[in-house]
Amino acid sequence: MSENYAIIKSGAKQYRVHQGATVMVEKFGVAVGGTCTFDQVIAVGSAENLKIGEPLLAGASVTGTVLQAVKQKKTISFQHRKRKTHRKKTGHRQELVAVRIDSIQA
Repeated sequence: MSENYAIIKSGAKQYRVHQGATVMVEKFGVAVGGTCTFDQVIAVGSAENLKIGEPLLAGASVTGTVLQAVKQKKTISFQHRKRKTHRKKTGHRQELVAVRIDSIQA
């Protein structure tokens, strides 16, 4: 028998999660050690029995615990114009949080 999973939306990304999994999502306003609830659930179930929302499932939620806050590796953006003295270098580090999925309610 296959295991239950859920597809949640956090920020502008979608994640496939199951109970006990740890996912890295974009930072939101919950402190480390706190609990969070993902209300934007797109699908819940297993391979044999999958419920898909149109676009979201009503009443479904996924709860998790925030484990740690980290930053991604820096990405560099460099702009250059040929035959000019225009050079522009910027960097960006996305802030992420590690969330352990505790339960999935359909």
